[in-house]
Amino acid sequence: MVLRKDELEAKLKDDLELVRSGVLRDDNPLDTSKEFNELLEACRRGDLKRTQELVSAGVNINGKDRFDYTPLIVASLCGHYELVELLLESGALAERDTFQGERCIYNALNDKIRNLLLKYDYSKSTDPLQPWAAHITTLLSRDVPKASDITLITPSKSFELHKFLLSARTPYFQRKLTEAPETETWKLPHSIPIESFQVVLRHLYLGDIPRDLVDTRSTSTEEEVLTGVDKISKHLEVDKLWEVILSGGDRRLARQRHQDEVNRAQEQIEGFFKAKVLGHKMVVDSKKAHEVKWPHGNSIFADCLLRADEGGDEEEDDDEKDDPEKQEETNGIPIGPGAGSLKRDNSRKAKKAVLYPAHKAMLIRSPYFETMFSGPFREAQASEHLHIIKVDCLPEVLEIILTFLYTEKVECPLELGLDLLYASDMLFLDKLKNKAAVVISTLGSGNNNVLVDRTHAPEGGNVLEFEVEPINVYDVIHAAWDLRVQRLEEFSARYIAYRLEDYIDEEEFMELIQESAARLKTREETDTIELLDDIRYYLSERFRLRFEDAGLDEMMDENGEVDAATAELIASHAEGVATQNEPENGTPEKRNDNAVSAKVDVAEVLTTSGGVVRTLDGELVEDEFASDAINYQLLLQKIDTMLEKLKLDA
Repeated sequence: MVLRKDELEAKLKDDLELVRSGVLRDDNPLDTSKEFNELLEACRRGDLKRTQELVSAGVNINGKDRFDYTPLIVASLCGHYELVELLLESGALAERDTFQGERCIYNALNDKIRNLLLKYDYSKSTDPLQPWAAHITTLLSRDVPKASDITLITPSKSFELHKFLLSARTPYFQRKLTEAPETETWKLPHSIPIESFQVVLRHLYLGDIPRDLVDTRSTSTEEEVLTGVDKISKHLEVDKLWEVILSGGDRRLARQRHQDEVNRAQEQIEGFFKAKVLGHKMVVDSKKAHEVKWPHGNSIFADCLLRADEGGDEEEDDDEKDDPEKQEETNGIPIGPGAGSLKRDNSRKAKKAVLYPAHKAMLIRSPYFETMFSGPFREAQASEHLHIIKVDCLPEVLEIILTFLYTEKVECPLELGLDLLYASDMLFLDKLKNKAAVVISTLGSGNNNVLVDRTHAPEGGNVLEFEVEPINVYDVIHAAWDLRVQRLEEFSARYIAYRLEDYIDEEEFMELIQESAARLKTREETDTIELLDDIRYYLSERFRLRFEDAGLDEMMDENGEVDAATAELIASHAEGVATQNEPENGTPEKRNDNAVSAKVDVAEVLTTSGGVVRTLDGELVEDEFASDAINYQLLLQKIDTMLEKLKLDA
C-alpha cells in the first residue's frame, strides 16, 4: 500500500531524526563529487555506456545532489527505461516505504518505468549481495557435495566448517590456521553453551540472528547464552556481533546492520581471494601443467586447482598424444566461442597454462561445479593431490568468473564480454551471464547519440568522425540466438538500425537476415522475419525521435513511415522542382486539405533554411530534416530490394 502524503512526511521526519542521531545510516547521502555529478548528467542524457563505466568505477549510485535527486530518480523522470533497469540491477535503492523510493515512483515519466519500479524485487534492488550471502549461509548446513575441511566438536554436537572462511572472517583462526593449516578438528570448551557457538557461527556465516536465543529444549538460560557469546566474540575478535544482536527489535536498523556485516564479510573474503587465490596463481608450460602436485593440507586451504590456457599455439609432441595421463588433462569444460575449434584441432594447444588454487565451497555456486563435485566424476573422488580442472577459456575470463564466485563483483572489459557470456552460460551462472549481456549492450553501444544522426554530413564541411565499431554485432546477434538472451537480441537490432546505412549493402548482413528467416522451421507466407521487424521498429524510432522534436511527426503515418506523397513533396522541393501538376489520366485522389497544407508548410521550412546536406544517395537537400525524411525512405527501399534478392516476403 502506498503511504499517504502526511504519512510519508512523518516517515521522512522520523528517518532524518534517526540519521542525525547516528542510529540509522543515510541510504542516500549527499554527494557533491565531480564523478557523481557526471553520473547524474549521464542519467539525464540516457547515456548507457558512460553510466556503466561510472558504476563500474565505484561511483555511489545511491547518492543524491543538493536538490535531493538520485541517479534513479533522474533516469526515471527523464524516461530512460533501459537505464533505470541498469541502475536497479546495479543496486540502486527503490524501497517503497521511504521518501526517496516513493518520490522515484511518482516522478516516473511513464507507466512502463513506474511498473518496473513497482514490480522490481525488493531484495535485489536493495541488497545485490543477497544471493552471495545466502550461499555463505547455506554452507553451514550443506553436506553434499562435501566442501568442509575442519570440524568443530562440542560434547553434544559437531559443526562442519571451512578453513578459508574462518581464516578470512576472524583474526584468531587466521593466526591458528596459518600456524597449523593441516588441522582437521577443533575441540570447543565444555563451559560455554552450544547455543552460544551457534549464534557466533550464524554471524560468521552471515545468517540472521534469531530473536529467541534459547528454546524450550535448551538446558541453558538466555543470560548464560549471552555470556558465552560475549566470551567467544572477544576470543575470536568478532567486534560487531553485539551491534547485530541489539538491533533485532528494529526492522530497518537490523537490515542496515546485516548489510554492514555482509559488506564487511565481502571485503574480508575479497582480501583473502586476492592474496591467496590470485596471489598464488601459477604460470607454467602447458606441457608440464599435469606435473604440478599440490597437497591437501596447504596453507591456502585450497581443495582443487583450476586451469586456463593463455593464447598462443604450439605443436604437440607425438609422445604426448599417446600419454593417457597428459591426454586426460585436455578433457576440460568446453567454454567460449573457440571451444569447438579446440576440440576439432587437437594438434594445437596453448603455450602457457595458468593454475588457480580454489575452494569447492565457493565453486559450487555454479550448478556445473556442484554436479561435478557431487557425482561419480573423477573430480569428486579422493586423491593424493588436488585435482586439476581445465576450463577452456582465457585466464582473464576465468579470473572474472572466480572474482564473481568469491565476491559477487564483476568488472569485465568489452573485449571479453562475449567470452564471459559463453562461459557463464556453460557454468549455469545466470546472474553473471546477465552481467555480461549488460556490459555488451552498454559499453558496446559506442559513442553514438540517438538524437544526433550519423548521416548528417554538411556539404563542404569537415567529414564527421564516426566511431570505430566497438563490437562485432554479427557475433553478438549469433550469441543472442545461441544462448537465448533477449536483451542482446534487442540491442543488436537497435545497434544495426541506428547504423543501417553501414550494414545494408553487406553480404554478411543479407546472410544474417536469411538466417533469421530460417529460424522458423515451417515458414508460412504470413510469417515475418523477427530480426527485420525489430530493425524496422528501431529505424522508425531513430527518425521519429528527431521528427517529433521538430514537429515533423505529422509526416509519418500510423506505421511510423513517411507518407509517400510527403516524401515526394520534400524531394521535389530539395531539387527545386514544384510538384503541383495533376495526374494526366483519371480523377485526382481526394485528400485532406488541412493535412496537405501542413505538410507543404513543413516542406517549405525544410527547404528554405539555406543549409545544404547530402543524403545517402548523394543528392543535396536544404537541411538535415529533409535529409532525414529522404534517408528513411531510402533505407526502407534498400530493405525491400534486399528481400527481393533473397526471395523473401516480409
